Amino acid sequence: MKLMFISDIHGSLHWLKKALEKYAEEKADGLVILGDFMYHGPRNPLPDGYDPKGVAQELNAIKRHITAVRGNCDSEVDQMLLDFPMMGDYTQILYEGRRIYVTHGHGFSIENLPELSEGDIFIQGHTHVPVAGVKEGIYVLNPGSISLPKENNPNSYGVLEGGEFTVKSFAGETVKSIRIS
Repeated sequence: MKLMFISDIHGSLHWLKKALEKYAEEKADGLVILGDFMYHGPRNPLPDGYDPKGVAQELNAIKRHITAVRGNCDSEVDQMLLDFPMMGDYTQILYEGRRIYVTHGHGFSIENLPELSEGDIFIQGHTHVPVAGVKEGIYVLNPGSISLPKENNPNSYGVLEGGEFTVKSFAGETVKSIRIS
């Protein structure tokens, strides 16, 4: 199974469309969205192509492919526009015998891990900075941000396939990668 991860759309229809093009190119089996769907947040600038209503329409068109969690910039009014659940603080996915703990990162985070077993996978968004590493025997991952990357990182997304997690830029470059064995 191939999963694609995106985070921190922040209302950018421009970058969401680019992410959905990559989703089609990657031929992923599912799209996991790590929160911050429509609002840009008070600390962020308006992203390119800010159009929250357009973001909702694009995502609703592929709702059956989406697994999602709520970000710190998401609210009940955002859920009213979306045809799939996204208000949970976390979800878990069973993937090739491993548990993937999926959250935005403003509660549990790489710095504040939940109870997991060695070899499990923890993935978050929130920081807008890509991560692919191991902490306390747990694989810790972050695909970065599709719309508002930080720390001079490119706009990016993540792919989990065949025991490898890769963060990719929209130009096709590998930003970070880790073998999950």
